[in-house]
Amino acid sequence: MATRPAPSSSPSSSLLPWLGIAAIVIVLDQLTKTLILQYFQYGDSRTITSFFNLVRVHNTGAAFSFLAGASGWQRWFFVALGAVATVFIIYMLRRHGGQKVFAWALALILGGALGNVIDRLMHGYVVDFLQFHYAGKAFPSFNIADSAITIGAILLILDELLRVRRSK
Repeated sequence: MATRPAPSSSPSSSLLPWLGIAAIVIVLDQLTKTLILQYFQYGDSRTITSFFNLVRVHNTGAAFSFLAGASGWQRWFFVALGAVATVFIIYMLRRHGGQKVFAWALALILGGALGNVIDRLMHGYVVDFLQFHYAGKAFPSFNIADSAITIGAILLILDELLRVRRSK
């Protein structure tokens, strides 16, 4: 793995823009979840297209409902994990805020992680509502926070591939 350049002290490495992106993700995530909670009952599903539904499901586990059947300890485990991730991501943003793709990735992951932590603290579960399906098979439901985390992870991979390519 290629090493990261030394931290940048330029104004572009400021933490504020990246925290702003994370805040936008949190606001969009919580707004959409609030609308789903207001207009859908648990288990409701509305067909939007032949491959997409809006649904209301509750996920007490992690991605793909991992640990959803556990006895309740997972709620606090995932809250703690989100808190640790937040501290680490802010540390990384402070050190590498001038690296645009890397910082975008971290900001999206931060916003998504905190959006789901808010759900766990407020409800005891994460509200999922986006559902894609094809030929009678439905992909696990997800939300805006999950989408931000996924896009952030893709950007992290892209950033590393570009870094390795530049180091050759």
